[in-house]
Order: sequence, then structure tokens, then C-alpha cells
Amino acid sequence: MHLRPHLRTRLRHLALAGAALALVTASMPASAAAGPGSGGRDHRPSDRGLSAVVRHTEYGIPHIVAKDYANLGFGTGWAQAADQVCTLADGFVTVAGERSRHFGPDAAPDGSLSSATTNLSSDLYFRGVRDAGTVERLLRTPAPAGPSRDVRELMRGWAAGYNAWLRKNRITDPACARAGWVRPVTALDVARRGFAVSVLGGQGRAADGITAARPPAGPPADGSSGAPDPGRTAEAARKLFDVSDAAMGSNAVAFSGAVTADGRGLLLGNPHYPWQGGRRFWQLQQTIPGELNVSGASLLGTTVVNIGFNDKVAWSHTVATGVPLNLHQLALVPGDPTSYLVDGKPERMTPRTVTVAVGGGAPVTRTQWWTRYGPVVDRLGAQLPLPWTAATAYALNDPNAANLRASDTALGFGKARSTRDVADVLRRTQGLPWVNTVAADSGGRSFFAQAQLLPRITDELAQRCSTPLGRVVYPASGVAVLDGSRSDCALGSDPDAVQPGVFGPARMPVLRDAPYAENSNDSAWLTNADRPLTGYERIFGTVATQRSLRTRGGIEDVAAMAERGRLTVSDLQRQQFANRVPAGDLAAADVARACPAALPNDPEACRVLAAWDRTVDTGSRGALLFDRFWRKFTGTVPAAQQWLVPFSAADPVRTPRAVNTAAPGFAKALADAVAELRAARIPLDAPLGAHQFVVRNGQRIPLSGGTEALGVWNKIEPVWNAAGGGYTEVAHGTSHVQAVGWDGSRCPVARTLLSYSQSSNPASPHHADQTRLYAGERWVTSRFCEKDILRSPALRVVVVRD
Repeated sequence: MHLRPHLRTRLRHLALAGAALALVTASMPASAAAGPGSGGRDHRPSDRGLSAVVRHTEYGIPHIVAKDYANLGFGTGWAQAADQVCTLADGFVTVAGERSRHFGPDAAPDGSLSSATTNLSSDLYFRGVRDAGTVERLLRTPAPAGPSRDVRELMRGWAAGYNAWLRKNRITDPACARAGWVRPVTALDVARRGFAVSVLGGQGRAADGITAARPPAGPPADGSSGAPDPGRTAEAARKLFDVSDAAMGSNAVAFSGAVTADGRGLLLGNPHYPWQGGRRFWQLQQTIPGELNVSGASLLGTTVVNIGFNDKVAWSHTVATGVPLNLHQLALVPGDPTSYLVDGKPERMTPRTVTVAVGGGAPVTRTQWWTRYGPVVDRLGAQLPLPWTAATAYALNDPNAANLRASDTALGFGKARSTRDVADVLRRTQGLPWVNTVAADSGGRSFFAQAQLLPRITDELAQRCSTPLGRVVYPASGVAVLDGSRSDCALGSDPDAVQPGVFGPARMPVLRDAPYAENSNDSAWLTNADRPLTGYERIFGTVATQRSLRTRGGIEDVAAMAERGRLTVSDLQRQQFANRVPAGDLAAADVARACPAALPNDPEACRVLAAWDRTVDTGSRGALLFDRFWRKFTGTVPAAQQWLVPFSAADPVRTPRAVNTAAPGFAKALADAVAELRAARIPLDAPLGAHQFVVRNGQRIPLSGGTEALGVWNKIEPVWNAAGGGYTEVAHGTSHVQAVGWDGSRCPVARTLLSYSQSSNPASPHHADQTRLYAGERWVTSRFCEKDILRSPALRVVVVRD
């Protein structure tokens, strides 16, 4: 009998996949084969070396099968290195504190693992973490306060898999081919990277302030007290912690079965993360037969699925408004600025002397100063100085510096069978440092929780213990500045908290089983506009305050979807690429009417604005002109002058509205936008995609979507380069998208997209394939079940070994 070539290929794939799975199953301990109830407690790594089966389907998505957690980590580390070795290696140089040695002290890191502005600052911070043995202590801490054995095994296996890939493969990515800084790693390096992610909102945000803080040599040269101005500090803190204008954001919505076509839940996750560097997502499926089967995306360098789904549950995250740090204002001992008073008794600061190697130069040694509250800082970000004077210093408390549990939270989600399980995982692990969780399940439940690990700053404590600076800063920003000289101002503990000084789960905002639960990086208050959440402490976020345009537009969209009902995964897909511009719906008509008076000699611009369809599709004409105008208008006109109808807490989705075309600066913003496009030789009515694009391997890829200022769900923050033709790259925005539901079978109904594709290597076939899908508003049909994986025409199966 003669077989057609494609059939022979399919049979060969099936035979290879079957043999590989048989290899894994045969080597499985009995506990893993027993089923989900076994719990995986007996999963032990083989003394004969680690291995896993990696099956790639379309777009380079790996489906990793292993017999236990160490072997699963091995396959994950191997597959991640194959796609992202240079980005990963760069991150390991960061957490080793060796950037100055390899890249020079004055260059800037990519910002993925801290907010340090120079390599030297980054190195001083991370070398300090290494020298203090911080991560080693956390790894020795027994669960639940420390990481579980399963997670430690995943980290051990991940490091072994990464190293095995390095030994057996030649690097083709020009970013690090033949680079001396690409080196093997240890499980401790993997844990250090996880620690860096946990403290991004705390110590990582203050890396410059920690490493630059110095005792004063004398009084300020200008004769002032050196104390920060409360009003300016409050405004700087508000801007610093305003996640609606941050590089990382997200949308997520869960619908309950009450509004879906089949009574099962639905979830649309749309995180907005950087398109380059070490904070990218990477798609995968992880399977330990009988123990774990989960698909989704991992942040680079992590060992687990951070956002994803299984056959019963889907979840996503959004960056939350909770402030994961606080400050303690220290009263210093007169004449000794490195000692401070607590209840009238002096305590000496602990010096940490750190030395960093510098390529081509002498090593740099600096001293950091630590207190019972944490490190002394002299700033939070460039715009928020906290001067260390002869009388006062500021110490930063970051509870996530004692938190290495985020991977246990993610692993628990991967094994959850319902949103009730998701809630239980959050209660048990308390590992999420700076995100909300939105989830749905096949039983028709929806779920939202702002289950962040936050300092236990109650409003009562802030009222009782804030310094004069804190009494202004805390209400405006959620950043508490407490009196460090009083022991009765200690943070205390909640009985259900897994570590001291943080809120327990019972104090956190939660919404269960609402028709929809939606978050677009505002506080928990309007997760569902008909069931507002209140009663939480200020540090979690605000209540009854103005929402961002993206939140307002998102609530309008999902509330209308819920009202319409009979929702399916296709409705989620349509929402992702609706590309409606809430700012346009609110303001475009008014702008077009006012245009002739503002631009009396430019009727073309007014015609373009009037004809714009108020979307940011690639073919939308006038979108670019409105976008450039709106950025200038909102960036120069004070917020209080932008609208005629002010915000009302009684009508928070529809206010403020009616753009103030008489505001000083309106006409100038419009004229400047027109002049800018004409100077760049961009037609005012050019289709958006002609001037909003990325270039991959020499090919232009037009992109739809719009900025935070416009309120677009499909958010991208493109980089303006007028000389290059408009928006020629994306800094951050829509990243790993998943639209998930269930149909009663064992296979979830899931559509996914990774906007920037799996690999940062321009030589990879998966460097831009999903970017082209994203540009065409097309989706990947997830292959979760065995039958679907084995049917993939792109199926490639390898057994990877140590």
C-alpha cells in the first residue's frame, strides 16, 4: 500500500509523539499516574538526569510534558532558552550585579527587573541583595511563608534545562552570539530573578534611592531645612503610583454564566506589557500527567504559567492600584545621622558595603544603610526627593522583599478546578505583589480579587501615625509616611496573613459571581458598575474618584455585552479588536465643530476630523490627526479645564464629558498637531496603518490600536518618530491575549495571541509570525487537548535530556 506524503508525515508525527509520551509515562512515579487527587507529593527527580518531551505546534508554541516538577522545569528552561536566550542571559547579568562589568556603568538597563536608571545603580542594588543572602533566606523559609518544594524543584529543573540548551546549541541571535556574559545559571539565580519581579513595585522602584542615599556632610548649602515640600511631594507620589499612566497595565473581564450563551463562564485577558526586553510573555503548555495540565504565558525567566487556563478555569491579571510600599520617617540622633530614635532610644543603622566590578575601570564601592524598617532612601523616582538631613531620613518598607511565593500562586491557579479554588489559592499563598486577579470557570462563575501583598496600613494607623508630610501624601497617593520614632506605629498583623505586617485576605476587595467583573487598572471600586466595591483601606486604591478613559470605555463595552447576553468566545474576540476610541466618542464632534474657529485657514483639517470614524483601525482616516491633537491637548491643558461637565461620583462612567473647546491651549494643540503632521509630510487623512507600524526583518507591519490617553481597549503605546514615518515601534501595550470559554467537552475553547511573537531572535521563524497575526486581527486556536496537539500540521516533537 502506498501512502500519500502528507499522510506518511502525519503518521510519523503520531508515532514519535506516542513514543515520547510513552517514555514519560513509563518513567512516571505511581503517584503521578494515579490522578489529580495524588497531589504530587512523591514527585522526585531522577538521579539519572532530567528530561522532558517538548512538542511544538503552530507559531512555535511548546507543549511540555514531564513526569515531575523538576523535569517539567527542565523542559521549560530548555524551550524558553531556545526562543529567548539573549534576553534571559541579560536578565541573569542584572540579578548577578554584573552589568557594569559587561556593559559599562553609565548605560541604562532595560527596566524589566528594576527602575534603576544606570547599570551601576542596578548592580549596587542587586549585589547588595546577593551579599545579604536575602533570597537564600527566603528559599530556606518553610512553606507557606516560603516557596513550596514543587516550586523549588521547578527552579532547579529550569536552571538545568537552560544550561543544557546552552551546552548543546549554538546561539544565532546577534544580540548575544559569542558574548562572554552568556553563562550557565543556578536555581538560586532563577529565584533571584523571581525576587526581582516581586519587588518591582517596592525596593526595585527605589533602587536609585537605596544606592545613592548618603549621610549628610553638613547642613543644606542653601540654608533651608532640606525637608520636602508636602504639596509637591504628594503630587509627585500620585503621579508615580498612577497605574493608569504606567508602562505596565492591562484589561481583563470575566463574564458569569448568567450572560453567556451556554451558562458557562468566559474570560478575556489583555495585559499591556513591554514589547521588548525582559518583561515579555512567552507562551507554553505544561503537563505532568495526572497532576497538572495548564496553558498560557510565562514572564521570561519564570518557571510557571503566570496567566492562563486549564480545562475548568481561566485567569488573567491587571496591574493594581494598591501601593506595595510605605515610608517611615526617622528622627535622627543629634550629631549622628546614621542613628535614629525609637521611643527615645537610639538604634544604629546597619551599613551594607557593596563593591561592583566595572569593565575597564576600578571597582566601585558604596555603602547602603538599613534600618529595622528597611533601607534608607533619598528618593522615589526622579521627581520625588526624600532628602537625608541631619535631623531626618526616610526608610522604605517593602513586604514583598519577604515574598517568594508568586510561583506557588500561579501553580495553584494552574491546578484550580473552579474560581472557588482560585480564591483558596490566593488565601493560602498570598504571593501576588502588584496585580489583581480576574477569573472565570466552566461552572459559570466569575471572580475578581485585589489580593495584593500590601503593607498593613489601615486608615486608622495612617491617621494616628502619619507625619506632617504623610498627612498630605497618603490621601493623595496611598503612600503612607509613618512616624518611625514610635513603636506604637508598627504595622501589626492580621490573623489570616501569611507574614507579619501585611493585610490578610479577609481585608481585600473581592467580587464573586457578578454578571461581569472588569478591571482596566483603576481601583476595585467599579469592577462592576452595578455592584461597586467599597470599604477597603486607602492603600488599596480610591473610591468614588474619576476613572480613566480606558476604564470608562471598558465598562461601557462589557456592560453592554452583558446586557445583550448570549455571549460566546467570538464576542470576546470582537471586543479585543473593536478599536473604539472613547476619547473620540466624547470629544470628536465638539472638536470638529470648534475646528473652523480654531483653524480658520485650514478647512482640510476640519473636514478630516469631522469624517473620522472614531476608531483606530489601520484603515481609519483622521485617527492619527486626532491622536496627535489629543495627546497635546491633555498634556498641556490642566485636567480641571479639559471638560465642561465635571466628574460626578453619581455618574462615574459618563463623567467628565463635553470637551472644553474654549480652554486656553485648545486651539494651539490643534494647530500644533496639524503642523506636526505636515512637517513630517504625513497627509492629514492618511490611514492610520500607513504611519503606525513596526518593522520586522525589513518588513513593515501596520498596527491598529491606540494609546492610554485615547482610552482604547486594544492599547498600544507606540514610539513617535516623525522622520521615520510616524509611529515606528511599540514600547508597550497589548501582549498575551486570551479569550477562553468552555463547551462541555474536556477541551477549553481558547483563542490566543502573543502580539510580539515567541522569539526575540530575528533569525527565528517565530520572531514576527504572531505579530503579523495581531496586525491582521487574527487569532491562534489553542491546542490544549492531546487530539488537537497531535493534529497540528506544524507538530515537531523532541525529547530533551540533561
